[in-house]
Amino acid sequence: MSQAQPSPSSPNPSPTVGVGLAVFIWHEGKFLMLRRKGAHGSNTFSVPGGHIEFGESWAETAAREAKEEVGVTLKNIRFMAVTNDIMPNDNKHYISIWMEADLAGGEPQNLEPHKADMLGWYTFQNLPSPLFEPCWINLRAARPDLFT
Repeated sequence: MSQAQPSPSSPNPSPTVGVGLAVFIWHEGKFLMLRRKGAHGSNTFSVPGGHIEFGESWAETAAREAKEEVGVTLKNIRFMAVTNDIMPNDNKHYISIWMEADLAGGEPQNLEPHKADMLGWYTFQNLPSPLFEPCWINLRAARPDLFT
């Protein structure tokens, strides 16, 4: 008996775990958020970020993603948390590395309009809605001190 091969649009039959990085860019007591576009997390808010490239440190990834997505440079890049983000509805599983940094230079702008359509400055007590979950649920569990 032969097995049918998955079509290119079918979910990956052997999904892998990805590694992503998100960076909180702080300026005057607030951090930068954007509203995502596209198939994964569309119309939800989160901070800039993306995939780690081969050979990059976490700080290098944070700096590169900030420059690519919103055109700013960072200083004082530091670790915040790591979360295990399983998204069964999207057939995705990510280890998310959460970093934070201070704005060093540049005026934030949307340099990837195909991936995001809004930018704004927020605090943990004044978050836009809806957030890109389950990542934010897991961040709340890993760092509840941020949300008080």
